[in-house]
Amino acid sequence: MGFPDQIERTVELAHPPAKVWAALTTAEGLGTWFGHQAKIDLRPGGAAEMTWTSGDRAEMRIERVDEPTTFGFTWHIYGLPAEDQRRTYVEFTLEPVDAGTRLTVIESGFAQLPDGEYTKAFGADTEGWASELGELVDYLDAA
Repeated sequence: MGFPDQIERTVELAHPPAKVWAALTTAEGLGTWFGHQAKIDLRPGGAAEMTWTSGDRAEMRIERVDEPTTFGFTWHIYGLPAEDQRRTYVEFTLEPVDAGTRLTVIESGFAQLPDGEYTKAFGADTEGWASELGELVDYLDAA
């Protein structure tokens, strides 16, 4: 493929890893900064769901839980029909730093898509992560 398979974003957060971990892995946290409401069964193979007041919904399958450093899930690829079984993998990595926590999020699996679907999904998720990480910063700063 001639295009990137993954989106990677890193942000420095002025909060301890435990606080960032809770924001990523609890229904209260996810339902505040990422969606409007969330449910999560925090274990590999567990399910998570986020809903928005718009009626949109995202279902995730928890793939990795290594508290307090790594949280990963798979989810439906934006722009594909609901019945399409292809997924991308999202992984959050937390690293303690002097100022708080360095958070890296990587979403991978876009190379499985043909050009038209790739362009739509990769573009939407690139913009989406920039926005969502901004909301995470706001959530943590307000808490």
